[in-house]
Amino acid sequence: MRVRRTNEERSAETRTRLLDATIECLVELGYARTTTTTVADRAGVSRGAQLHHFPTKEELVLAAVEHLFTRRLTEFREAFAQLPEQADHVSAAIDLLWKIVGSDTFYAWLELAVAGRTDATLGRRVRALGVRIENEVQRTFHELFPAPATPNPFYDVAAKFAFALLQGLAVDRLLLTQPRVREEDVLRAMKMLTAFAFPPGGTP
Repeated sequence: MRVRRTNEERSAETRTRLLDATIECLVELGYARTTTTTVADRAGVSRGAQLHHFPTKEELVLAAVEHLFTRRLTEFREAFAQLPEQADHVSAAIDLLWKIVGSDTFYAWLELAVAGRTDATLGRRVRALGVRIENEVQRTFHELFPAPATPNPFYDVAAKFAFALLQGLAVDRLLLTQPRVREEDVLRAMKMLTAFAFPPGGTP
């Protein structure tokens, strides 16, 4: 017997379909060519349903990027929790983080960041979202890697350092079709640098 879904469940499914379709459009079409009509068509929902959940394009794209980041962060936490106790957690965290930054998450965010540079209203909301994301990243980092007993100047900037380097690497993918330095080499160098700040046995 088929279980009948509640209105809340149907509404949540519609929102998710709209948010996922928005990310697809941002990545494939860019911010300028992404329209609420295109998103609604791709999500398979009516224009009225789309307007009910997200009255404006701005609200839709911001909610979509935050939704995707939250999903990727959850995936990161779950994968990190499954690492063997004897694993190099810092090195593994970098690999897991690169899977996020080198994916559709970053490129959807990049579309908003570029659009917000010349759009004052969008720019304010993009920056506000950026602050929320950065705070969540810092909270997750402090939770997974508690502060060392011995003061470490790198510790406070470690998360920002990692994101800045990996985001730059993701941009290189767009600009350099044949990079002189392979991504694997950059990641290896990054792990070597962080090893100085997080020596073996110094973190969980």
